[in-house]
Amino acid sequence: MNRLGFLFCVVCMLCAVVSPALAITPPETTAEEAFILDDATGSVLYAKNADVRMPTSSMSKVMTMIVVFDALRSGKISLNQELPVSEKAWRMQGSKMFVDINTPVKVEDLIRGVIVQSGNDACIVLAEGIAGTEENFAALMNSKAKEIGMTNSNFMNASGWPDPNHYSTAQDLAIMARYLIDNYPEEYKYYSEREFTFNNIKQGNRNPLLYSYPGADGVKTGHTEEAGYGLIGSAVQNDRRVIMVINGTPDMQARADEARKLIDWSLKSFRNVHVSKKGDPVTDAPVVLGTETAVTLVADRDVVMTLPAVGKVDIKMQAVFPAPLVAPVKKDTPVGKLVVTIPNMPTQEIPLIASADVAAKPFFASALEKFMIRLVGVPKYQ
Repeated sequence: MNRLGFLFCVVCMLCAVVSPALAITPPETTAEEAFILDDATGSVLYAKNADVRMPTSSMSKVMTMIVVFDALRSGKISLNQELPVSEKAWRMQGSKMFVDINTPVKVEDLIRGVIVQSGNDACIVLAEGIAGTEENFAALMNSKAKEIGMTNSNFMNASGWPDPNHYSTAQDLAIMARYLIDNYPEEYKYYSEREFTFNNIKQGNRNPLLYSYPGADGVKTGHTEEAGYGLIGSAVQNDRRVIMVINGTPDMQARADEARKLIDWSLKSFRNVHVSKKGDPVTDAPVVLGTETAVTLVADRDVVMTLPAVGKVDIKMQAVFPAPLVAPVKKDTPVGKLVVTIPNMPTQEIPLIASADVAAKPFFASALEKFMIRLVGVPKYQ
């Protein structure tokens, strides 16, 4: 041993509850693509053709709204601001808000026109008002998609109008919906509105879950001939939210039936468990050259895992960190990770941080300890 910088990885088994893992049999679905995740943990609860590229139809309007909400927060537009209606927007086909070419429309009305009425015309008015052209707005959508981790998506327009280069996947749409819900809690309220009247035309929200499933509060339907009937749905029960994406169902009734079945299964078949709370002691790490010989490591956030709703499962937690730590050690500095594993569920890795400062020893005491380490080696730590 000729230098102090000797580090080896300590793996400390903290907990092992030994019992057979419970296998949950997922339901069958007639949807061509399906994906469900837990909002709090990100655990994937269901996946069918989840990475297959598919037309997004109006479900891509969620990304349209994310870009709009960003523009609101940056001050580029305001809720009471009125935007002009171009001939392109006025002539747009498909689902409509029924804007008038001669009458500017308030941004908040346009937001409801997109979310509740699925207005393609409203999408274009917002896109042109924010970015000048719909093409420029689509570029903003693609930039945001990359930023939030949608790796298999491309947007060509603001409405989801059919285009061979406009596509996404069920998994990417779930990522998008989770980002919307978690990052725009105030704006998300619009997604639970069941109807909106504009130009003396009242239209109902097309999301069937809002009318038939307790706790449902979003998100967006979609339909084209090529894509079939799709839905991004979300519901909360017992303080737990799940996000579901289905696409490729044959009709509106099938979409409603499959959505209720899958979201009900995902809420009732799983539960979220707090394995450890932020700041709870996890383990002690040895320290050399410091005024203390050890420091307690704690998790930097709550550790929540999605588990089967009934039965016991194997929960294993491992603290992984380099040992010994070398002083000085600063409080709240990441020094390792807590690895939580459960059979058939995604592994979680949570940073471990030092719970306190450990100052370095004075020069002569530190020099003596360095000499002893060179002489006899670093003690073995377990």
